[in-house]
Amino acid sequence: MKSSQSDKVKFIRKASDKSEAKTVSGPFPVVGIGASAGGLEAYTELLHNLPEKTGMAFVLVQHLDPKHQSGLQEILARTTGVPVTEVTHGTKAQPDHVYVIPPNTDLSITGGILQLSGRTLVHGQHMPIDHFFRSLAKDAGQRAIGVVLSGTASDGTEGCRAIKAAGGLTFAQEESSAKYDSMPRSAINAGVIDFILAPKDIARELGGISRHPYVTRVLSENKEFKGMVGSELDALFGLLRESSGVDFTNYKHTTLQRRIRRRMVVHKIEKLKDYVRFIGKKPEELDELYRDLLIHVTGFFREPEAFLALRKHVYPKLFEGRKPDNPIRVWVAGCSTGEEAYSIAITLLEYLWAHTRNISQAATSIQIFATDISETALDRARTGLYTEAAVAEISPDRLKRFFVRQDGGYQVNKSVRDMCIFARQNLVKDPPFSNLDLVSCRNVLIYMGPVLQRRVIPTLHYALKPGGYLMLGEAEGLGGFGDHFALVAKKDKIYQKRKASARLATYFPDSHYAPPGGGDGKPLRQLPAPFTVENEVEQLLINRFVPASIVVNDQMDIVQFQGKTGPYLEPAAGHPTFNLSKMAREGLIVDLRAALSTAKKTNALVRKEGIRVHVEGGTREVAVEVLPLRSHGSQERYYVIVFQEKVSTPSRAEGKDRGHKPGKPASPTLRENELLKREMTQLREQLQALIDDHETTMEEFKSVNEEVLSANEELQSTNEELETAKEELQSTNEELTTLNEEMQNRNSELSSANNDLLNLLGQVDMPVVMVSSDMHIRRFSPPAQRILNLMPNDVGRRLGQIRPNLDFQDMESMVREVIEREHQQQREVRTLDGGAWHLLRIRPYETWDHKIEGAVISLQNIDNLKRMVNQSRQYADTLIESAREAILVLDSELKVTVANPAFYRVFDVTNEETEGRVVFNLGSGQWNTPRLRQLLEEIVPQNSRVDDFELGYDFPHIGERNMLLNARRVELQPGHPFILLAIEDVTASRQNGAA
Repeated sequence: MKSSQSDKVKFIRKASDKSEAKTVSGPFPVVGIGASAGGLEAYTELLHNLPEKTGMAFVLVQHLDPKHQSGLQEILARTTGVPVTEVTHGTKAQPDHVYVIPPNTDLSITGGILQLSGRTLVHGQHMPIDHFFRSLAKDAGQRAIGVVLSGTASDGTEGCRAIKAAGGLTFAQEESSAKYDSMPRSAINAGVIDFILAPKDIARELGGISRHPYVTRVLSENKEFKGMVGSELDALFGLLRESSGVDFTNYKHTTLQRRIRRRMVVHKIEKLKDYVRFIGKKPEELDELYRDLLIHVTGFFREPEAFLALRKHVYPKLFEGRKPDNPIRVWVAGCSTGEEAYSIAITLLEYLWAHTRNISQAATSIQIFATDISETALDRARTGLYTEAAVAEISPDRLKRFFVRQDGGYQVNKSVRDMCIFARQNLVKDPPFSNLDLVSCRNVLIYMGPVLQRRVIPTLHYALKPGGYLMLGEAEGLGGFGDHFALVAKKDKIYQKRKASARLATYFPDSHYAPPGGGDGKPLRQLPAPFTVENEVEQLLINRFVPASIVVNDQMDIVQFQGKTGPYLEPAAGHPTFNLSKMAREGLIVDLRAALSTAKKTNALVRKEGIRVHVEGGTREVAVEVLPLRSHGSQERYYVIVFQEKVSTPSRAEGKDRGHKPGKPASPTLRENELLKREMTQLREQLQALIDDHETTMEEFKSVNEEVLSANEELQSTNEELETAKEELQSTNEELTTLNEEMQNRNSELSSANNDLLNLLGQVDMPVVMVSSDMHIRRFSPPAQRILNLMPNDVGRRLGQIRPNLDFQDMESMVREVIEREHQQQREVRTLDGGAWHLLRIRPYETWDHKIEGAVISLQNIDNLKRMVNQSRQYADTLIESAREAILVLDSELKVTVANPAFYRVFDVTNEETEGRVVFNLGSGQWNTPRLRQLLEEIVPQNSRVDDFELGYDFPHIGERNMLLNARRVELQPGHPFILLAIEDVTASRQNGAA
């Protein structure tokens, strides 16, 4: 038998040597398999069903006894044709090989080399599976595969989380097939498992996956996966956007594609277009893909140097000179499952406690807002419950101060959880918080493309108050926004917002500012009531004459016509208008402008004569008068323009003719020269007027331009203030929404706890009363109504006002004593009606933060137990009294409580000389021997016994006696043990034996 086994081992070694001699080119998958109790059966079943040629390396990590050699390698070698070897330091992993961890070591893999190190404990526990899985995820990435089989505790859960985050695949043994299901159940409940199968099915699935392009060694050469771009990827992003509300288009595609491929492997799909069709048939796959895309890689005190930098550079500034009404406000963006937020809360509290003498107690309020887009992660963050592996990097001191041990691992203290408000928020599009002292956005930007980074950094800049601090991950930077921040710690990526930096343009959806009003036209001026203008114009014209005339405003818009104005005005071609400059006939506009300008300046009548107007192929000479007019009740000025045609005056012509020599009329050339001179003079005057007007207009334009520039700056400032106010309102609304969501979660938790408490009190058939510190009843169970004479409306009444149906009435003083001493008390009481016995127990009411805020009163029916005890006591008393041997009953202090008649008769003593005295002081001290004292003193604490202890003594009255002592510990009533000591007189038998 031994020889056959050794031959088999030699054969395996030879096969192993041959396989190791082969050169393996290209990467290959590495499968880590972890198990604990019950793992041997699972390993055997898996390897027995595993194909011999998978192209994968298998590493078995088993919880082994550190003090004994392991035979796991020999046992497993009999179940599979795959070579099985025990790992030695520096072993190179090869495909189609199985490697087994040796005892008392930790195993890791770096560059495909298996490395051993000394066994380490995490808070008293060995976690070799998590240790190896983490190194496997880091080394193999998407070629890593993790399998969790039967075992206790939670080893392997955090390791599977790391493998899944790196793009690898994870398996867990189906709970019903596992001998011990704690390990696989922990990983399944954490949501980090892709396949839940029995060991034999895991083996078959691994064989099928080994042929998928995603995990084969030719992965880098597969063009189908290398070019995952185009319409199919856009369609997939569109489906995700519609399903989850998150647009992944501008996230970094390398990470996204790796995790999309993972889902394709799970469903054995090779082409992206086939995967999109699969989602169309199975929409729930979108939720699984969404969760995979949001795999959370985080941990407590990640990059510890960054937290030391916060303590050194940031926290002193945050607390320095802070007023009582100014809490410290922190925002952890992309908080994942909460480790980062709780880490900052813990370090803030530690700094606060270490420097409490220098910090005002009123200025220690801390608000931490933690946001993420994953509701699943936020739910876990709110509970604050983490596995032992998740808290492995936390020091024992911190673990003791800030965590509470629970069945599922460790939970963050409620006082720390209350500091943190968790809410769902999309950092890319949702409004941020505002007026923050510190923003932590670590390892979030690395998953975003340049477009999103340029959108997020201004958002973080806006959220900070001037002088606030920003902390990024070690692989992240500010890009082109570095001028707006001052560098605080270069290595730890801590920046401070410059107090004088300009506000960056932030992007919120539907927040583009559009100035009110519309159209490009000038605002219409409100005209005075027409009848008022008409009356005044008509009255003026009536006083002088009623020629053709119009009324214009400052902008030369015609507001009224009087008389026949056709010879002077005509509609202009194109868009209809009443502007005088467009309607005046040729030759009229220049003089009209000059006259209007003079009238505006002098506010007096202006007359222009000799104006030649071209009308229907001819010319007319007209005169124009401009009269300023101000309407009552209006600040706008109006002008009346009157047109007058030239009237011939013969008398003047004749008089002139008389001044000339008869027979010599004025030559046409002379008349034309006079006309040209007059026109030249008018043109000079008009030109000078235009020059003056131009200069005046230029001055006005300069003044108006300055006013416009000033107004524009004011409008820009107002616009920025409005945008800032709007963003602040959005941020405030976001905070209110966050607080409201947190309150809803708290209310839901309180409602659930209240319902649980009501059901618990309703189902427990025991009177229970909860009393506050001021002795008022807070709550009671239904059975308490009968025994304590309570009514539903007695909630809120003082305990002393209740008259319970018990023979004990001073319950309030007993409750007060329990609260003051913080120690429970109990006593036996009896009901007044039926005489039933109850155990009245009063305990302090302790809150989560170990404060005493009342007491809990409970009554346990012990009537049957009391009767049984009495019956047992009576039965025992009868036996003791009727026994022929001397018997003593001793209490825990070895005082005699009962002595039977045989004892008094044999040793000739009285009741007064015996009961109530320590047994060693009876008589003349005959029972006080060192050995007997030792034996009797050990009975109660150690539950020992005395068998046939022989004692001889010469008694004064009865002579020498030889005795055998037997003693037993008896406890008829819990907490009240006593000793039954039997004394047998063997003097006669000894004497007969000697004879």
